[in-house]
Amino acid sequence: MGRSLSARDAGPGHRYPGPTVTSERAKAYGRLMRTVKDDGPDALTPAECALVREAADALLFCDERAWSDEARDGLTRVGDLAGDLVGTGRWGPDRAEQLLRDIESCGPMAPVG
Repeated sequence: MGRSLSARDAGPGHRYPGPTVTSERAKAYGRLMRTVKDDGPDALTPAECALVREAADALLFCDERAWSDEARDGLTRVGDLAGDLVGTGRWGPDRAEQLLRDIESCGPMAPVG
């Protein structure tokens, strides 16, 4: 199950049509979904949960060759949310940093250059 799908999995002469979802990306997505389901004192509002879930979905299924506008927008919106959570004192900086690391880890590596 920890294996990622790639073009070679489709056989010779075939390209796998979707993104490569690695075990690291899947684990980051799982951590985010636990954050979304958290109902403790640091719980996110339903609207905040939806924002994180939508951004995580867009990043997880983002093609490695090009980030979609939806993925970029979701990452920006979660970054703004993390800033608001710290700014209002609802979350500490460490928890917000983990949220940002997890959301970034859902997507493919950013292109260099």
